[in-house]
Amino acid sequence: MAEIEQVELDRHRAQLTSDVKDLVEKYRAIFDWDVPDVDQNAADKLILDAMRKALDDVEKNLLG
Repeated sequence: MAEIEQVELDRHRAQLTSDVKDLVEKYRAIFDWDVPDVDQNAADKLILDAMRKALDDVEKNLLG
């Protein structure tokens, strides 16, 4: 990665992390609404696994 792109990414890294946490919280809330007595650890693992898969799919589509 070129240096200027790395500098720009570093400027936004904290916001990116915050956005990802917010996305996890969004889907945690959906699980809480839809699944009585949800196992939060199991739900978190499912959410994170789905997010990793989604990132892989986005990467594949963007980078070929």
